[in-house]
Amino acid sequence: MSRRLQMLQVARLAQRSLGEAADLVAGFLQRLALPDGSYANRDGKSDLYYTSFALDALAALDRLPTSHQQPDIADRTRRWLAAFGDGSQLDFVHRCCLARAWASQPPDDRPAGLADRLAARIRDNRARDGSYATRAGAYGGTAYGCFLAINALDDLSQPPAASEDQQAIIDCLARLRSDDGGWANAAGQPQGSTTATAAAVATLQTLEATVPREAGPFLLAQQHPSGGFLATPDAPIPDLLSTAVALHALDVVDADWRGRQDLVLDYLDSLWSAAGGFHGSWADDSIDAEYTYYGLVALGHASV
Repeated sequence: MSRRLQMLQVARLAQRSLGEAADLVAGFLQRLALPDGSYANRDGKSDLYYTSFALDALAALDRLPTSHQQPDIADRTRRWLAAFGDGSQLDFVHRCCLARAWASQPPDDRPAGLADRLAARIRDNRARDGSYATRAGAYGGTAYGCFLAINALDDLSQPPAASEDQQAIIDCLARLRSDDGGWANAAGQPQGSTTATAAAVATLQTLEATVPREAGPFLLAQQHPSGGFLATPDAPIPDLLSTAVALHALDVVDADWRGRQDLVLDYLDSLWSAAGGFHGSWADDSIDAEYTYYGLVALGHASV
């Protein structure tokens, strides 16, 4: 099962805790839909990055427009995605978002040959060490780049890499280990980050490689007394992205965090908006599709 489908399965569990409030979330996401078939960013403008999150959040709530339900909206979305072609005019992150957005649509509705062409553009970001970086032509890969590439290729039903290329990714992640037992996006760092560590754990699992046992303790150490997780050990407050990916990675490595499950739920409740979305942190005044998706993922983990 792809990483995207794993996270969707978890996000669907959020409906247990949301109850009738699931309609509020669906309503918020539906209000982000624009006439061209895309979904709006925080400025109300069409945005591929936010569209990929909106589509998955709607899928998690069983409200994704399809050819059988809301066919006009579904058709507009597919036409809007098709206009990006193979993503050659996009940066690496947005190419991966394009792959993810297409993964929300039936495979038969993709333009012929698109998966192969888009996968080739994603492979253009192979670093010189054989892994992946968000910047084309980089010497070495990053945890985020490897995570995005492997997941995007999976979303396109493409093989992640030949065996020697998979080993290059594993070797890259080994070089990105930080002194405190986590992972960073650059080699030789004394301090890891929650997102880089979660990305490394997910990538290693996808490649069926061994996840170092220090991953669990590092992530557990990032939990704030409120129940949320810090982005880095010295971050002043927790945030929703770090919380969602930390919980997902902790469940991957089977670490015991559920003794503080109620605190996690309290933290998520503190970020909830009656408008139907989630704030990214206590310092964030807005809600958007990205953090609402991460709110569903985190709530799904905390609901079981």
